Amino acid sequence: MRGKFIVIEGLDGSGKGTQISLLAEHLSARGPVHVTCEPTKYATGGLIRDALSGITKRTPSELAGLFLADRIAHCENPADGIRILINRGVNVVCDRYYYSSLAYQGADIGLDWLLDANVACPAILKPDICIFLDVSADVADSRIESGRVSREIFEDRDTIERVRKQYFEVFKRLPDHKISVINAARSPVDVSRDVICEVDKLF
Repeated sequence: MRGKFIVIEGLDGSGKGTQISLLAEHLSARGPVHVTCEPTKYATGGLIRDALSGITKRTPSELAGLFLADRIAHCENPADGIRILINRGVNVVCDRYYYSSLAYQGADIGLDWLLDANVACPAILKPDICIFLDVSADVADSRIESGRVSREIFEDRDTIERVRKQYFEVFKRLPDHKISVINAARSPVDVSRDVICEVDKLF
């Protein structure tokens, strides 16, 4: 049986790491689970992380192109790509996917070509569900401030607010995608209950 492809999205500080761990633990009762993320561990992922940390300067278009290449590798890698794993019956949980590219880079360079490049690319898989962990920009900014030694290039308060608005614009442009928005400003237990409820509907 084909595995499910589940994407967890949200602003930095929304609690994605915690919710992914709790979801993976829950799904393990159904069979094998693979947790992955973008940027990936591949060479393109390293280039992206250097850009996000500010080590290497990239234009928004360059960064969008790197994410696109990284995402194709993420889906198509013959050893541990998303496609081969779900075809083997593994449930894949991914921390960020093309929704992030559309929200972060789309805010700077426009959505149209990014939508075409990502959603229309035959090598890039459509998730079975996207869970968006929604918090206000103020909550995200406060959590980042208390939990990080340094910030990445998209983690200032004004950018966080702009990206949150862009996420909802992206969701409106993808009416055929299963997207569930969950209030993540609550306790991790309450958030996890709602995440699991939405994911369990896939089975």
